[in-house]
Amino acid sequence: MESIFHEKQEGSLCAQHCLNNLLQGEYFSPVELSSIAHQLDEEERMRMAEGGVQTEEYRTFLQQPSGNMDDSGFFSIQVISNALGVWGLEIVLFNSREYQQLQIDPIHEKAFICNYKEHWFTVRKLGQQWFNLNSLLTGPELISDTYLALFLAQLQQEGYSIFVIRGNLPDCEADQILRIMRVEQQQRPKLIGEDEAQRLSVPQVSDTTLPGDEAPLDEDEEELRKALALSRQHMEVEDEEADLRRAIQLSMQAGGVDPRSVDPGAVVTASSSHESGSMEKETLSAEELRRRRQAYFDRQQQNASNTTGEEKDSGTKPNQ
Repeated sequence: MESIFHEKQEGSLCAQHCLNNLLQGEYFSPVELSSIAHQLDEEERMRMAEGGVQTEEYRTFLQQPSGNMDDSGFFSIQVISNALGVWGLEIVLFNSREYQQLQIDPIHEKAFICNYKEHWFTVRKLGQQWFNLNSLLTGPELISDTYLALFLAQLQQEGYSIFVIRGNLPDCEADQILRIMRVEQQQRPKLIGEDEAQRLSVPQVSDTTLPGDEAPLDEDEEELRKALALSRQHMEVEDEEADLRRAIQLSMQAGGVDPRSVDPGAVVTASSSHESGSMEKETLSAEELRRRRQAYFDRQQQNASNTTGEEKDSGTKPNQ
């Protein structure tokens, strides 16, 4: 397959690609085809001038754009026919009455060129096998002998005009190689840009999603969301514990107790009980939490009062 010459689509130069893929080489350029088109335009102008350059028909003809080429790079069947004439080749309309009366099996022909809506491409026999050399494909497409007639019939149903190439095509390397060997195609070529088109056709996730219309998260995103949620919960617990410690210290200071004399384990125990409650997934109301804290403060104040009374009592006792 590497030996087969296959020009891929550039702009609207499908007529050039069609001719070069047919002839298996860079035989024609846009400049050369434009020259043929201008020559045809001049021949048509001269024929129109024979009826008089002052006629309305002639002036209308001069105002019309060329029918043999346009700025996009399209070339007419007349340009292609004249270009092939340089190589002694001619074209015959495949579905014409004259050709159909010959009842020739398509596999006995040498090549076809096909046109639909200003797109030209070649189907050619190389060695003993047929290939679709459409410039819109990423590479040559193998066509079996049994499928060739169906392929051409399908093109006709789709509106294609098909022309049979008559004459001796120039020798090419691919034809010589494929005469002594046959090729197999494991994977058919795709249209140029088909992969990109499929990628672009996949719906993109919008940055702003409405509530209840969120896209499903993958496993990594779900784990990240859980981690962030746990992190926020941990920060909230730490904030509550800090508030509790500050409240305990203020309470003890108000009761005349030095916070440094209080066992730190008591504060830790209070925090631990709150943390264990969270781990057990116990949901405490704000009122219940306030009562528990108030009870803790009362116990601390009671302990502080008992300590002060004991110190006073010990000061009045006689020394033993």
